[in-house]
Amino acid sequence: MFVKMIGRKKNMGGKYLTNKMQKALLGTALSLSLLAGSSLTVGAAPLTIAEQGVFSAGGITVTSPGTFDSTNQWEESGAGQTAHVDHANVMYQLPVKAKGLPMVFLHGYGQSRTGWMSTPDGREGWAGYFLRQGHGVFLLDAPHRGEAGATSVPGVISDKTLDQRWYTQFRLGRWEQGKPIFNKDSQFPQDERSVDQFFRQMTPDTGMKSDMGADFDKEMVGKALAAAVDEAYARTGKKSIVFCHSQGGRATWPAAKYTKNIAAIVAIEPGGAPEPGSEDYLAVTEQKIPVVFYFGDYIDNGDTAIQATAAWQKLRGACYTFRDAYQAAGGQVEVIDLPKVGIYGNDHFIFEDQNSDVVAAHVSDWLRSHNIK
Repeated sequence: MFVKMIGRKKNMGGKYLTNKMQKALLGTALSLSLLAGSSLTVGAAPLTIAEQGVFSAGGITVTSPGTFDSTNQWEESGAGQTAHVDHANVMYQLPVKAKGLPMVFLHGYGQSRTGWMSTPDGREGWAGYFLRQGHGVFLLDAPHRGEAGATSVPGVISDKTLDQRWYTQFRLGRWEQGKPIFNKDSQFPQDERSVDQFFRQMTPDTGMKSDMGADFDKEMVGKALAAAVDEAYARTGKKSIVFCHSQGGRATWPAAKYTKNIAAIVAIEPGGAPEPGSEDYLAVTEQKIPVVFYFGDYIDNGDTAIQATAAWQKLRGACYTFRDAYQAAGGQVEVIDLPKVGIYGNDHFIFEDQNSDVVAAHVSDWLRSHNIK
């Protein structure tokens, strides 16, 4: 990816930057560009960035009782000291000549923003795709994940060997005799290196004790997501389209209680939807936030011997229940089952599959058709 930076040559104090300082800043900016748009898109036009950076959003500050003694900083009680914790870490890029609403991306369980940035086989991820379409992108590491590991609650970093558990839960296929057996006509990149890269993008949650996400704090993550959405509004003057995936979907609904700046929600196989009449349901529907759900393949036609098939049928069913109630109340909402619109072979990680651009184009069309630009 070739990235051209356009921006001010003055610092915040109004003084001109030296050539050396400009080169240092450009080097940092290019590093961020390679992270946020990571992989090379062969034949793609140069991507021109007007502004980019990293910030923290939300969180709390915890203070221990007592008085801090500067002459005894190594004492072990932490008396009088603070910890800045439970925030999200947000990497963002704003394009020159922005053509659409900013987009905020929240990952799922065991993940970080990496999955939105690049695919396991090294292609440009959805962050780069939509950036090229003229949308500013804001990529979260949720509280207690990735670069936002500071936590107010102790967790357990497990050393269990669980790769195949998640391979199966994510509907990639079966694992037999030490090898992946992918679903028929799967769109997941199936070479050995891509499978290795997929497993290595998994990252622990520093504030969980459960190795299944049972103690996920959706309210805390929802507050951090709302803070990121508000910061995106402060930087762009526009409401954001929120993309969420899997467990991240559980935190997206309560986020609407803490911000009025969500323009729409694109939920990629979320971990269910709020029950009609619940507090989270009302938070979304009272603001009349448009919602679209996307689900992949191997749910209706999944292997019935694998528990994940029934689990995803149930989770998707909750989204249909939400849809029916919200449509009856006049809301803009749709559940897209990709096989029903002629797009086949997708697993839980739709945005990392080989046809990820096809699905991204469908999302763009859906947003435009609902006048969400």
